[in-house]
Amino acid sequence: MKVSDILRVKGGTLFTVAPETSLKTAVLVMSEHDIGSLVVMEYDKLVGMLTFREVMTALAQHHGTLDDLKVHSVMNSKPLTCNMETEIDEVRRMMLVEHARYLPVVDQKMLMGVISFYDVAKSVVESQDFENTMLKAYIRDWPEEAEKSAP
Repeated sequence: MKVSDILRVKGGTLFTVAPETSLKTAVLVMSEHDIGSLVVMEYDKLVGMLTFREVMTALAQHHGTLDDLKVHSVMNSKPLTCNMETEIDEVRRMMLVEHARYLPVVDQKMLMGVISFYDVAKSVVESQDFENTMLKAYIRDWPEEAEKSAP
């Protein structure tokens, strides 16, 4: 399974924010849409990621206030990325090693979407469920001849 398979099922909704956006506004957007990250775009270029991790760090450093903070001052300016052809096993490895919960998907410098740790876990569970169903169907349909020749 590849990243393109996850994005095909997930859909194309993508939430972005400009680097000069106030952090308060970005947090409101994240809360309103119940999302854990925003892609930071400058025109058509990916320049960073804002996740709840960066928001929590900013809150801790600024004693619980977000006054006058801009997204660019707290975002991850070098987010880990993958492409449409990246295998899910590689994405899982990347996310675990780098402690990344969200990965922008970039194809030829164009942002295609974002996949989350949840998206990856869901795809793995669905794949395993399908495999289990197929194995159970295979076992149920075991040919009688094989059963008779078994000791």
